[in-house]
Amino acid sequence: MIKRPLAHNKIEKALKRQPAVAMIGPRQVGKTTLAKSIAQDRPSIYLDLERAEDRAKLSSPRTYLKSHQDKLVVLDEIHRVPELFNELRGIIDEGRESGHGNGRFLILGSASMDLMQQSETLAGRIAYIDLPPLLYTDTQDIGLNTLWLRGGYPRSLLAADDEDSFDNRLDFIRSYLDRDVPMFAPRMSATSVGNLWTMLAHGQGGLLNSSKLAGNLGVSSPAISRYLDLLTDLLLVRRLPPYFTNTKKRLVKAPKTYVRDSGLVHALLGIESRDELLGHPVVGSSWEGFVIENILSAAPRRTQASFYRSSAGAEIDLVLNMGAKHGVWAIEIKLSEAPSTSKGLHSAMIDIQPDKTFIVYSGNDRYPKTDSIEVIPLSDLLDELLALH
Repeated sequence: MIKRPLAHNKIEKALKRQPAVAMIGPRQVGKTTLAKSIAQDRPSIYLDLERAEDRAKLSSPRTYLKSHQDKLVVLDEIHRVPELFNELRGIIDEGRESGHGNGRFLILGSASMDLMQQSETLAGRIAYIDLPPLLYTDTQDIGLNTLWLRGGYPRSLLAADDEDSFDNRLDFIRSYLDRDVPMFAPRMSATSVGNLWTMLAHGQGGLLNSSKLAGNLGVSSPAISRYLDLLTDLLLVRRLPPYFTNTKKRLVKAPKTYVRDSGLVHALLGIESRDELLGHPVVGSSWEGFVIENILSAAPRRTQASFYRSSAGAEIDLVLNMGAKHGVWAIEIKLSEAPSTSKGLHSAMIDIQPDKTFIVYSGNDRYPKTDSIEVIPLSDLLDELLALH
């Protein structure tokens, strides 16, 4: 089992401050494994709500859970029993009155809590922790290039070889279209959702153009918005918003879209090996999305992430606004061992006045590029961000 200290610590802290913690992530990302490793350190009980026998135990949830009020109760795949949220609110409030306060429930779900709207009943009683696919901070013994090619889903990453990893990801994609899309959005066309997913992989890191996507798919722009909302709520796609600042320059207003896991990008495009990846037109944008996902998982809580682009060509791939304490960081991402700066980067720096500017690249050395720009490997930047926690 690969240890995930960053995610583990986030969940432990959340359990200390709230009665319930929701760990949200796509299927097969390792939620159950991590939850069981946390549960084994304390009195606990685990319920898999996809199993009929475990759902039957909650036919009278108040009675059953009261008998385990001194334990951490792990509720896996809670979207299978959405009505349970209403019961949890009363159970939590009763527990607070009897001295059973925080750290009572660890809830696991395969979609964002925006999709499972029932969680609104637990407002003020629940913390949310996103569990992404495995990150470079979790897998440095495996190697950066392997992680980038195969992505961070454990079964894919730890497969015997690249062929087995690729087939695993194809199975994953098929299972989402056959099972999850019909479950969460029964009126949507799983085929159209799958086609959009593939088109987003082809345009990895591109500006969202709903009209163009709608024309290519033969559907309406509102349908594209619904499909994209679903893929976003399933934590498979990220929409990165544009950065706005007090400037008279015309700025791009459309978000950029990324398939969040690089391994899924490659599977959707039929890229099986590193040689195929390096020769594919998506290689640069795949690296960009891979780096962004790692950075955002390491960034401090409440960090606001965006990109900056003006109509005149000023551009920064990633802007991290970390508040008054840590300021604004501008991050340019290059797939090169000898990265250069561009006029667009310098123009953007003048516009937004970042506190720090980095160029993340695929090399191993860290060095100043100019007085205000530092070239840095991904691992070093992740260390910088983790030190801010």
